[in-house]
Amino acid sequence: MTEALLILHDLAMPHVLAFLAVFLRVGAMILLLPGFGDRLIPTQVRLATGFALAVGATPAVPPPGPIDAAMVATEGAIGLAFGAVLRFTAQALLMAGTMAAQLTSLAQLFGSVEPSSAIGNLLNMAGLCLLMAAGLPVWLVETIVRSYEVLPMGAVMPGPDVALWGVSRLAHGFALAFGLAAPFALLAILYNLAMGVINRAMPQLMVALVGAPAITGAAGVLLLLAAPVILLAWKAAVFAVLADPIRGALP
Repeated sequence: MTEALLILHDLAMPHVLAFLAVFLRVGAMILLLPGFGDRLIPTQVRLATGFALAVGATPAVPPPGPIDAAMVATEGAIGLAFGAVLRFTAQALLMAGTMAAQLTSLAQLFGSVEPSSAIGNLLNMAGLCLLMAAGLPVWLVETIVRSYEVLPMGAVMPGPDVALWGVSRLAHGFALAFGLAAPFALLAILYNLAMGVINRAMPQLMVALVGAPAITGAAGVLLLLAAPVILLAWKAAVFAVLADPIRGALP
């Protein structure tokens, strides 16, 4: 019986060590992943998701060396870097919704766990549901496996390249947010021009009383028409980052 247990131990230990080594990177990444890393997600769900992603990626990852303090630090840093890059792109939808709400006087219409806007919360939840329905966990496993081709287990990330990578992805996230909120910016410009003309033509008219319901209704109609296009464009951008997350790290 003891010999059988020792044989089982010898057979299982390489797989257990490989899983733990992969989980070091995945566990750090899960803290910032869109959807899974939100504060609304219970800790138990995050932990179970991290274990599931690590189990899915472990068979495709080369066997690790000895797990020491240096590997724990480097793998955690790599996981945080990849999670932050994905988070930058995912947050573009929430930023776009916040900008749209501020431009159309719909900010802070409903309460939420963290300060945001009604349009931002709506688009963010719809976008996360769209990502899950499109197979986000499968894409994440593929991204984790490909990350070992660029940064092998225990590799030390070069500081200048990481800085360039982060700034590039952050700039891409802001540009994406402004692009997604562009229809609402155009609506706000037209509204302000119209209100200015009406105020010039009829100074005695209370422009705010007429304009507030008009901009609110127009923003609702525009959101109804533009939300599918915004969500599809954002989903394409997120999956493009998942397919090539390291782009922007090299000059």
